[in-house]
Amino acid sequence: MAGNRTLTIIKPDAFNAGKAGLILAHLEKQGFALIAARVMKLTPAQAGEFYAVHKGRPFYPELVEFMTSDYCMPMVLEKGDAVLALRDAIGATDPAEAAPGTVRKLYAESKGRNAIHASDSDENAAREARFFFAETDLIR
Repeated sequence: MAGNRTLTIIKPDAFNAGKAGLILAHLEKQGFALIAARVMKLTPAQAGEFYAVHKGRPFYPELVEFMTSDYCMPMVLEKGDAVLALRDAIGATDPAEAAPGTVRKLYAESKGRNAIHASDSDENAAREARFFFAETDLIR
């Protein structure tokens, strides 16, 4: 998976506002291929485990509450240098600081309701993808 695949999650704010298709289409236009996807509602235990790296930070409880508030859409995407390419495509965490044409500039509501998660390293992309998907779930 290293280098060519990454994990993203369309978060509850964007998913429930009907923006999932727009976001996926935006990413596909930028050359990402969809390898796996599912719609699900995270439990507090799942969200807590997934975001355990942030445990102890002031925003952690709010993040877990937000990610369990409704349905989200985890996806594995493929493209050369996928992690960096996706982080460039989604833009800064705060949509007010995101570059024009990025996912967060187009679809995010605020720094806390920022529409999309993206892995921050190849190692985390592999770990995060395994959190949601078995190898047999990936189409290639």
